Amino acid sequence: MELAYIPSPSSGVLYLGPVPLRGYAFCIIIGVFVAVWLGNKRWVARGGRAGTVADIAVWAVPFGLIGGRLYHVITDYQLYFSEGRDWVDAFKIWEGGLGIWGAIAFGALGAWIGCRRRGIPLPAYADAVAPGIAFAQAIGRWGNWFNQELYGRATDLPWAVEITSSSDGRVPGTYHPTFLYESLWCIGVAVLVIWADRRFKLGHGRAFALYVAAYCAGRFWIEYMRVDEAHEILGLRLNNWTSVLVFLLAVLYIVLSARKRPGREDVVEPGASGGGEGDGAAGAGAGAGESEGSEDSEDSNGSKDSKDSKDSKDSKDSKDSETSEDTGDGGDAEGSGGLKESEDSTDGARSLKKS
Repeated sequence: MELAYIPSPSSGVLYLGPVPLRGYAFCIIIGVFVAVWLGNKRWVARGGRAGTVADIAVWAVPFGLIGGRLYHVITDYQLYFSEGRDWVDAFKIWEGGLGIWGAIAFGALGAWIGCRRRGIPLPAYADAVAPGIAFAQAIGRWGNWFNQELYGRATDLPWAVEITSSSDGRVPGTYHPTFLYESLWCIGVAVLVIWADRRFKLGHGRAFALYVAAYCAGRFWIEYMRVDEAHEILGLRLNNWTSVLVFLLAVLYIVLSARKRPGREDVVEPGASGGGEGDGAAGAGAGAGESEGSEDSEDSNGSKDSKDSKDSKDSKDSKDSETSEDTGDGGDAEGSGGLKESEDSTDGARSLKKS
């Protein structure tokens, strides 16, 4: 007898008057808003413009939804194309069925298109939105609770989830709430990425790669607990193998990127005015330096002008002195000439008297 468990909602649809609000879609929408909000804060802190994350998300989100749905339909094609199934159901995304691997891959393609149009490096954008994506996954997983899907093995633990539906092969009972485990894991991944980014100044896509690696590590053991139908290879579910492969690729990227491009980008968005406190302090320091330089320049110019004025005055005095001396010399010469003429006149008179 179960003493406690998590009850499942009787219906995955809420009606606002005549408008149906499906719990699965609602969780995805809330997750997207949280991812964009947090990504915008981190982008501005890195020196980007406010609103850029949302502008690029206009490309990334639709691509992500299409990719996630394609991955799910391809890997679980028997749910839509086997005998007795309706292939039109493959388009009913609101009924559940999004593969995170396809969502990230196609979402990255959409983000690349948006970044290219804005002249923004995709790795820097990915680093900014990585924790937000993890939080979005944590919220989106509760959509599986509304649909009573993706649960684990039977258990009588106090936090077991109660499954009441018997459609599509379900057996009513209490099971491991793997959707809850993954939701909590994703919250931990988001916190880890935020901490590591602040501690180690991750850049050039390494924060995003850390998110991918950490998520894959948790997805492996959570996937192993699930009991829903899935393709297997060598005794492991397909998503287990995908988790291992993507984990190794993410770790390899972190190592190679750190060697090739250490540190983080100096500029994440061309033409942006800059955002962080460090940038503001640097700007203030530069402004102060320019002000001091201007004062020094003015002092130097003033000193130079004073010196030039003094030199000019000295030059003028010297010139006047030289002119005065020249005048004195001329007077002396004239005086000497007059004296000589007087002497000559006296000698002439003496000579005449003597004659």
